[in-house]
Amino acid sequence: MRVVFALLLFICAFSPVFGQEVNADEDLVQFSGMVLDGTTEQLLPLPYTNILIKESGRGTYSDFKGFFSLVARKGDIVEFSAVGYKTVEFIIPDTIQDNRFSMVQLMTQDTINLPEAVIFPWPSRDHTRLDFLAMDVTPELQAKALENLMAEKILMMSQELPMDANENADYYLRKQATSYYYIGQTPPMQIFSPLAWKNFFDAWKRGDFKKKQ
Repeated sequence: MRVVFALLLFICAFSPVFGQEVNADEDLVQFSGMVLDGTTEQLLPLPYTNILIKESGRGTYSDFKGFFSLVARKGDIVEFSAVGYKTVEFIIPDTIQDNRFSMVQLMTQDTINLPEAVIFPWPSRDHTRLDFLAMDVTPELQAKALENLMAEKILMMSQELPMDANENADYYLRKQATSYYYIGQTPPMQIFSPLAWKNFFDAWKRGDFKKKQ
């Protein structure tokens, strides 16, 4: 009897704790869906959309096909934001009976027209035109201009100048697309690729594999 009484006392003492843990788990929801560009009727996927659960600091971003998935709670406010699009907020319903919830979020483009800014080294267009017509182009300036327009000079500048924001974004998207292409499988080996062998021999001739002091 003492053992049974002690067991019943243990269950009654810790039953509220167990009940609270179960209730806390019931609030969790696997929140997933698609983010689409709803500006036109085509409804194209919107990749790399920032998806943030407000007041929690947690979030994720949509993949290249616009799909996203994260764990949230019922009643959370989810913020969708992307560069060039209007920010949208969505409240996960607290009346969900299941632990999964899916949706399709449409984003509309937000175009901001900045005022035109024209910068002249002279006070007005008329002064610029007069000074340009009166400019005395010396042989030294002509030679410098021809040197800057040479194919070798332009090629050297294209190799030394860093990439701008658009080029970096395109490079990042191409890398992501390549990784998604072989997702779930082993990428093919380039040992039988003639182009890979050519790049290897070119790097060997340039001395890329030599130890640098």
